[in-house]
Amino acid sequence: MFLDDYHSRTGSRIHITADQASRFAKRVAGDYNPIHNADARRFCVPGDLLFALVLAHFGLSQNMTFRFLSMVGDSVPLTFSEGEDGVIRVLDDADKCYLEVCRDGEVTHDEAVVEAFTRCYVAFSGKNFPHYLKPLMEDHGVMFNPRRPLVIYDSMGFSLNRLDGDDPGLELLASSLDVAGKRGDVKLDFRIVAGGEEIGSGAKKLVVSGLCDYDAGAMDDIVDEFYRLKADHEASW
Repeated sequence: MFLDDYHSRTGSRIHITADQASRFAKRVAGDYNPIHNADARRFCVPGDLLFALVLAHFGLSQNMTFRFLSMVGDSVPLTFSEGEDGVIRVLDDADKCYLEVCRDGEVTHDEAVVEAFTRCYVAFSGKNFPHYLKPLMEDHGVMFNPRRPLVIYDSMGFSLNRLDGDDPGLELLASSLDVAGKRGDVKLDFRIVAGGEEIGSGAKKLVVSGLCDYDAGAMDDIVDEFYRLKADHEASW
């Protein structure tokens, strides 16, 4: 399973170390958000890794909604379970809930199908910055604090017409940013395609904290650093 390098299991619990999470963010998602660096003071496990593990454990359903309730730290023991109410929850040993997943429709556990969909979604999600967020923030004249950039995964959902899409891909349809003081809510609408045919659609929501006035020079520095880190990491593989 392609996720084996990014988590470990002890009994019924899943553990994700900071190093495993950081490698997933960079190697699978292409995500260089500093909050996923193993040595980050406010480190958290990428939401996309939790998403991927849910699909690996419970399969891919036609309709799924993910709500990210809290950030997972380094090596927190996690339980992935489905309650009597049909909701999948990711919990720690104190029953703190980090993620809730609702689903309905047909389900596939075909490993090739699940992995293909996981990879295409995570690759799309990894483009949050700079591909999608930078133009949105520039248009609205705001940006995150360059000294403490913080972009949090809030929620995501999708619906599929069928589950046998060959070599699926995600395409951005629309994006929006709603600014309220120091906070910004970002919505990204996407469609899911396979074989030149649209087979589904979805949307994700991000929260950008600590907004300040847009500074083109500071943003250029952040983007340059993103691509420097990307190049350095790819050269070290």
